Amino acid sequence: KGLKVKHFKRWLEYLESQGKTTYGSSFHISEMDHPTIYKLLIYMIKDEKAALNQNIDLTKGILVSGSIGCGKKSLMNLVRPFAYHSSEYKIKTCREVSFEFAKNGFEAINCYTLKQANQSRLTGYCFDDLGAEQQIKHFGNDCNVMAEVLISRYEQFVENKSVTHITTNLSASEIENNYGNRLRSRMRAMFNLITFDKETKDKR
Repeated sequence: KGLKVKHFKRWLEYLESQGKTTYGSSFHISEMDHPTIYKLLIYMIKDEKAALNQNIDLTKGILVSGSIGCGKKSLMNLVRPFAYHSSEYKIKTCREVSFEFAKNGFEAINCYTLKQANQSRLTGYCFDDLGAEQQIKHFGNDCNVMAEVLISRYEQFVENKSVTHITTNLSASEIENNYGNRLRSRMRAMFNLITFDKETKDKR
């Protein structure tokens, strides 16, 4: 079960191979990104000992932060096969969620904030590119859509450990400015912060 170094090297080769298949032959994982990917894989396979060493809480979700083009979404997609069944997640861009709200109102965000009858917890989601969406209006109803989604999912996280993941290029202060201090404090409780090196290069 442990994420041994020899496994990590093999898994890096797998991720790069899958990346080239999915995103094109120019996809490349730089050595600079290895610590970030190591943390993501530790989280996905639920390696408790390694997680403790890396100060990762396996009951929380992950917030992947990094510059535009560093590969946040592509890596969250590539590491999905390593996730435990109970930790599976879908990827949805924050812009898509906001457009769904603009078209259909609050009904559109129920699938992200309410459990189905047969569910003990919410469906896992990775909301990609937090901050790229704008405040969208539905019949004049002004709503910070992702703030609503995340606060609702926080309540489910507290109640039944529903897990949420996020990618963003916003800083902590920008998140607070865009979504308010109330949400930022809840995000601290919901997420492990995993950050790409500022010098990391575009993956493609």
